[in-house]
Amino acid sequence: MEYYLAIDIGASSGRHILGSVDNGKLKLEEVYRFKNGIGKINDEYCWDIDQLFNNVKAGIKKCVELGKIPKSVGIDTWAVDFVLLDKNDDILGNAVSYRDNRTEGMMEEVFKIIPKDMMYLYTGVQFQRFNTIYQLLSIKKNKPGILEKAKTFLMIPDYLNFLLTGKKVNEYTNATTTQLVNSFDRTWDPKILDDLGIKKDIFQQIKLPKTNLGTMREELVKELGVDMEVILPATHDTGSAFISSVCNDSDSIYLSSGTWSLIGLENRFPLCVPQTMEYNFTNEGGIDYRFRFLKNIMGLWVIQEVSRNLENKYSFAELVDLARAKADFTSIVDVNDDRFLKPENMIDEIKNYCIETNQKVPEGVGEIAMCVYNSLAHCYKKAVSNIEEIFEKKFKRINIFGGGCQNNFLNELVANVTGKEVIAGPIEATAIGNIAAQLLSQNIFKDLGEARQAIKESFDIVTFKPDEA
Repeated sequence: MEYYLAIDIGASSGRHILGSVDNGKLKLEEVYRFKNGIGKINDEYCWDIDQLFNNVKAGIKKCVELGKIPKSVGIDTWAVDFVLLDKNDDILGNAVSYRDNRTEGMMEEVFKIIPKDMMYLYTGVQFQRFNTIYQLLSIKKNKPGILEKAKTFLMIPDYLNFLLTGKKVNEYTNATTTQLVNSFDRTWDPKILDDLGIKKDIFQQIKLPKTNLGTMREELVKELGVDMEVILPATHDTGSAFISSVCNDSDSIYLSSGTWSLIGLENRFPLCVPQTMEYNFTNEGGIDYRFRFLKNIMGLWVIQEVSRNLENKYSFAELVDLARAKADFTSIVDVNDDRFLKPENMIDEIKNYCIETNQKVPEGVGEIAMCVYNSLAHCYKKAVSNIEEIFEKKFKRINIFGGGCQNNFLNELVANVTGKEVIAGPIEATAIGNIAAQLLSQNIFKDLGEARQAIKESFDIVTFKPDEA
């Protein structure tokens, strides 16, 4: 049996998942899990990048202990965050999180130099205050010495791959989230970098998913007791998740559901027109130079923060049950409002929003949870409406995949609020997509269509019909 290892690292946890192919079907086995999160260092919210890599190695060692040696490994993480390395390949400053407030006001500073409509025309990427471009401008304005010393720009998975292999590359799907890649040339945009005064030579060659980076560093082979090929998946976790869609047709909208919700579809070309800019849709890179035309929505982060505010007294399943018991509560919030990005207290923020918008204020855990789930469903509905207007067609169904697709109550709400059939699954979409890219690189699958058919036949898929259907 040949194994392929997906290291899938999210904002709150990471997992090592082994994949194999048996009689044409994909099999998964989680072998290692670890916690992740941001902490404050010198007034900045940062990732513990050293601990992340320690856990990358610990999970590989676990595979060795189990006697299940992967043929290859791929790493995916969240988007936009990065490290800068000096001439000795040491990290300059901190690995700062996109949830840090250092980017406040930076978007407006960029627009003084490059008009908003031109920025969108160049990159096709939606405007979010935490995009890499605004993080870099913040460093340039507030800590210019770091950029002056910088010799290398690597996004988080790029850096982890560098530690594994010694190779410095920027992977395409994650690079496109920086708002620094030209959507048509598919490479770093020299005009944007020149206009902002950011050195071009710190950026690496952009490589596509399925690229084989070769084997691991010799010292790691000795330390871990194993050697294997390091293959680029779509290193942006959403890029990997989109590979796993089981609705490989033109009548489906995709929704990757997790801490963030990414809703949209797959396109062969970028849409960088005033209408899509007005609705703040993005054109992020996908496998085989596809574009993920989608909208970023705050997602299950909101309920995760509610749970934290409640001192994790309730499981997420219990929160769902409490919400279902208050299904007649109708107040909704705009989950995409920046106030929900990292508030001091999510519950207070939800209540204040309802007060300010003259809606009934949620009282009790059930009403708060119902408000969150109902708000997500209505936010999805608005995005679907925008997509249908842009493409001048009605879509029949929404394929929800990722961890959030396990929430049957939310799936029911989405079906009823949007009036669309909801296809839920696969759950482990990101890890599956990561493994699929490795299998495509190894020619186990001949193309993406064959990979998606295998995924559809390998994992449980559940259908939800709207009530009126």
